[in-house]
Amino acid sequence: MDLKTERLELHMVDISGSKFNKVKAERLVFDNVNLASTNIHNANMSEIELDDINMQKSKITNTNLSSTRIHNANFTNVQMENVHLVDTSITKCNLKNTRIENCDLTDVELTNCELRGMKINGILVEDLLKNYSAN
Repeated sequence: MDLKTERLELHMVDISGSKFNKVKAERLVFDNVNLASTNIHNANMSEIELDDINMQKSKITNTNLSSTRIHNANFTNVQMENVHLVDTSITKCNLKNTRIENCDLTDVELTNCELRGMKINGILVEDLLKNYSAN
């Protein structure tokens, strides 16, 4: 694909409704930009850095987030389906009222976690641990 090379510096410009097709756009810097309702399809966004981003009501599908680090994020009311979290570390997270259904939890380890009210197949984990300790 032959590409015309052009460097753009846009300041205080409204490019709403613009379309980019077969565009090489590496190392772009967006600062104080409104990208609401933007659609990105079939894009290589490796090593992208997002900071102080509002992504409420966003949809992320068919995405490879391998080796991604997520810090100080709010996932309230997020729905995850068909997600692979193999070899994932979850630290200092609030999972109150979270439902985990039809998941493979083979070799999952919980360490120093608050288990009050946690149930496995309707049975309180606290009761299971008490019965285990008693035997």
